[in-house]
Amino acid sequence: MKEWITGRNPVYECLRSQRRHFFQLLIARGAEESTRLSEIQELANQLRLPVNRVEKTELIAVHEHHQGVALQVSEYPYVDIAEIFKKAEKKTEPLFMLLLDQVQDPQNFGTLIRSAELFGVHGILIPPDRAVGVTPAVVSASSGASEHLLIAQGNLAQAIDKIKTRNAWVIGLDMDIHSQPLDKVDLSGAVALVVGSEGGGLRRLVREKCDLIAHIPTTGLLDSLNAAVAGSIALYAASLKRKQTENKK
Repeated sequence: MKEWITGRNPVYECLRSQRRHFFQLLIARGAEESTRLSEIQELANQLRLPVNRVEKTELIAVHEHHQGVALQVSEYPYVDIAEIFKKAEKKTEPLFMLLLDQVQDPQNFGTLIRSAELFGVHGILIPPDRAVGVTPAVVSASSGASEHLLIAQGNLAQAIDKIKTRNAWVIGLDMDIHSQPLDKVDLSGAVALVVGSEGGGLRRLVREKCDLIAHIPTTGLLDSLNAAVAGSIALYAASLKRKQTENKK
């Protein structure tokens, strides 16, 4: 199946990662020149990818917010969870994963992908249904970070069992009377963080599979954080602890 990626950063990162098949690149006539657009054209030349100059109306038909460029590609290449384990082993690092339990908003998913890539996560696991996949909207929301990150689809409860065989702690993010403050949780070793859906949070079976449930302490009047914000804060906290532990060696 073919799909269109639009926006200068998403198109650039897609070309740079070379994880998909590329079919054609459309650039609007009269598009404002920039360093990023030049880099896109250079990559297209290196890959011998056809570049077609078209009217802006043709790009609008692909997507309203095209930024003067659109890339036709194959669908996103999901991986098996074993590839995520292998990546951690190859880098000789404790496993660092993000599990998303039925996150359905493309913007939230894209934000979490971008945070995961920036903070050194080895891979993300999402369920195969009742959740948003890596759509063009998600690629755009992640600013192209999706193209550099390993993302697998699978049953979360079964995957958690596999993750635990890697001596990783599985920590669910939720706010209730039984959850622990995140700053009191040991995040220095192998860890998998689990973020629940925007409305329902963690499903019962997924929650029961977690080693512990943690929350991010707050002092404001609101009772919870957006899923993408909470997940991003937790990823940063884990990344910081991992770096501190590595520096002590």
